[in-house]
Amino acid sequence: MISAGGREPDRQARAQAQVSAVASAVVRTPISINEDSTAPLYRQLREALEHQIISGGLNPELPLPSSRELARELGLSRNTVNAAYQELQAQGIIEPHARRGFFVNLQMLQGAAPADGGTAARAEKVDWSRHLGRRLDAGMPEITKVRDWVSYPYPFVAGQVDEKDFPRLGWSKALRDALDPPHLHYSLRDGVDEDDPLLVRMLCQQVLPARGIEAAPENVLITSGSQQGLDLLAHTIMEPGTVVGVEDPGYTDARHTFVRAGAQLRPLPVDDAGLVPPERLDGIGLLYLTPSHHSPTNVTLSGARRHQILADARAADALIIEDDYDSEFRYRGKPTPALKALPNSERVIYLGSFTKFLAPGLRLGYLVADAELVAELRNQRRYRLRHISGHLQRAMALLIESGQYRRTIRRRRTQLQRKWTVLTEALDEVLPWNVNAPPGGVSIWLRGPAGLDCVRLAEKALEAGVVIERGDVFFADPLANRECFRLGFAAIDIADIRPGVERLGKVIAELAD
Repeated sequence: MISAGGREPDRQARAQAQVSAVASAVVRTPISINEDSTAPLYRQLREALEHQIISGGLNPELPLPSSRELARELGLSRNTVNAAYQELQAQGIIEPHARRGFFVNLQMLQGAAPADGGTAARAEKVDWSRHLGRRLDAGMPEITKVRDWVSYPYPFVAGQVDEKDFPRLGWSKALRDALDPPHLHYSLRDGVDEDDPLLVRMLCQQVLPARGIEAAPENVLITSGSQQGLDLLAHTIMEPGTVVGVEDPGYTDARHTFVRAGAQLRPLPVDDAGLVPPERLDGIGLLYLTPSHHSPTNVTLSGARRHQILADARAADALIIEDDYDSEFRYRGKPTPALKALPNSERVIYLGSFTKFLAPGLRLGYLVADAELVAELRNQRRYRLRHISGHLQRAMALLIESGQYRRTIRRRRTQLQRKWTVLTEALDEVLPWNVNAPPGGVSIWLRGPAGLDCVRLAEKALEAGVVIERGDVFFADPLANRECFRLGFAAIDIADIRPGVERLGKVIAELAD
């Protein structure tokens, strides 16, 4: 809106233009007017608007469109619109505000019924139970998260990060640069089933070598987080009845994914050296492992067991999924190479994530495997998701290429090591049992004394402002493992760790009385 003299409108005029633009957007809520109906047009419009107001289709905080705007939008006369508004005002559904227009009467909104006498309310309800397929994993325990954990003073949540640690400037620059030539093409194109070539190259040249893995582009698939990688694998290399060996305790979401694909689970015990391999893998078609930092205990699979598992898998013609969970974060000693980095690891399918430590909400991961399998997974992904956001892929590639990705890992590792030290020291001083935490990961797994109920503990701790995660859901037999729980330390401020542990200790003491 430019004045006759060519000057920009003043602030009030611009604000009015913005309100008008918003109002114009509001009227695009579907309104049906049937000119062949015997009902008057103004009454049809009044009933349609009333329905939109009651159903929440119109924002009650914004003015209704002016009669001129609505008439132009619907191809009606202003007299028709004004008549509809007058009836709505007479019914008390809308009310005029001086110099601002008509607004929804919020006092009348509660308990209001549609003008059609409740036809919509009486419409036949769909019995969705007849149309929804039965979940094969129904009844299995699930990981539950406190949704508003950020509002609690002591959030020992796992799988989250401290927002202050996110490299906002570096990520913002990467996102901007990804929208400039020559990167714009790769950010905006429909890649069909392709991945961003720069991101794949950065993976092969800078990320995977740090884990001891050598891979060519044809061995790499970009995924929407490691969870999508698991889903693609479950529906590609598993069949109904496939037996999958899983760690017990182990990653609960992976179990759900496998069972939904029709697999049968064979829980395998875990000790201080990681998964305890059975004498033979005969009958097990697939083995799912988190060898770097076992989920949820964070123990590392020993070197001897790694070689044994690879040999046993080869003898049994079994495949292995290696979920490289939190491998970047080890605080003492040298990190162990990935299982995929060892000789004779052709049967290993490697899952990794760019964003588990960076920001889990970005949902960006990768899979490394034999080229033949990757080609099939790529085809499967095409018809499920097509491809991951090109903009996100190119931005991540630029973040890695700039060195910011590696710098963020180093900085985050230092910060987490400090938190890990504070947390372990506080736990040793406060808890009435010994805590031997492995030197890695972003959470600490705790097994309390017999009789401690982690479900009750999680509830009472939350009432005290402490968010913890119950551990029974990670076991094949939750009822027999109620004394376990987990404390994540990535998202909590370091200054809040010791006070949080002290408050948790009081809750534990109260439950013990």
